[in-house]
Amino acid sequence: MDMSLTYFLQLTTNGLVLGLLYALIAVGLALIFGVMEIVNFAHGEMVMVGAFAMMFALPAFGLSYWPAVAIAVIATGALGLLLYELLLKRIQRNEFERSILVTLGLSMILLYGMQYLFTATPRLVDTNFGFDGFELGDIRITWIRCLAAAAALLAFIVLGLVLKFTQFGRAMRAIAQNRDAALMIGIKPQQVARNGVIVATALCGLAGAALAPLQSVQPGMGQALIFKAFALTVIGGLGHMGGALLVAVALGLFESWSAAFTDAVWQEASVFLIMIAIVLVRPAGLFGGKQVRVG
Repeated sequence: MDMSLTYFLQLTTNGLVLGLLYALIAVGLALIFGVMEIVNFAHGEMVMVGAFAMMFALPAFGLSYWPAVAIAVIATGALGLLLYELLLKRIQRNEFERSILVTLGLSMILLYGMQYLFTATPRLVDTNFGFDGFELGDIRITWIRCLAAAAALLAFIVLGLVLKFTQFGRAMRAIAQNRDAALMIGIKPQQVARNGVIVATALCGLAGAALAPLQSVQPGMGQALIFKAFALTVIGGLGHMGGALLVAVALGLFESWSAAFTDAVWQEASVFLIMIAIVLVRPAGLFGGKQVRVG
C-alpha cells in the first residue's frame, strides 16, 4: 500500500475513535438540553470524574478493562443523580441564565476540588492491553482504541433502542418534542429530567473511562471538552442528539486529518469558527433544534 494512503487511513481510524468519544459527550449534553432546556457547563467535569474513576478502578480489578469501565460509568451516573437532586431540579425551564451560573459554578467546584485532592499532575493510565494491537494491512490499531470505539458504538445502539422501544425512552422523547402535550398525558417532567441527567452523565463517564488510557488524566481535562461539545451541539442543533453524534464524528475525522497539515491551535479553533459560521446562516443548527429562550 502506498505510504501516503496508509498514513491517511491511519489518521482516519484515529479520527473515527476520537469522533465517537466526542459524540458520547455531545449527545449527553444534547440530551440534557432536550429534557431540561439547560446547558450543563459542568458536563466536562463528568468526563474528568469518569477518567479518575477508571484510573482508580483499574488497579482494583488487576488492570481489567471492562470491569473498570463499568465502575466508572456507574460512579459518574450516581454523581449525576446526586447533582440533579441537589441542584439541577431546582432550575426552572425559563431560568436559562440561572442554569448557566449554577452549572459553571459547579464546574469550578469540581475542577478545583479534584485539583486540591489529586493535584494538577497528569497521570498515565495502563490496562491489561498495554500498547498491544493488531494490523489491518499496513494500518496498526491498538486494542485500547478498538475497545473505546466498540464501547461508544454499543452505548449508542443501546441508547437508540431504549429511546425507541421503552417507556423510559419514549417519555424522554415526548418531553423533548412537546412538553405541554407530554404533561397532558401524565408524564412527569422531573422524573424524566432525572433519568436524562443520569443517562447523560453515564455517557460522560464512559467517555472519560475510554479516554483515560489514551491520554493523560488530570483535573482540567474536561474543560476543553465541554466547550467543544457545546459547539458541536450548537452546530448539530441544540437538543438534537443525532445531529450532535454526526457532527462529533465529523469533527474527530477533521481534527485527525488536519493534524498532518496544520498546527494544533488551528485544530482547536476550527470547531468554533465553524460554529460561528453555522449560527450566522442557520441559527437552529444544521439539523434544527430548540430555540433558546432568554428572559
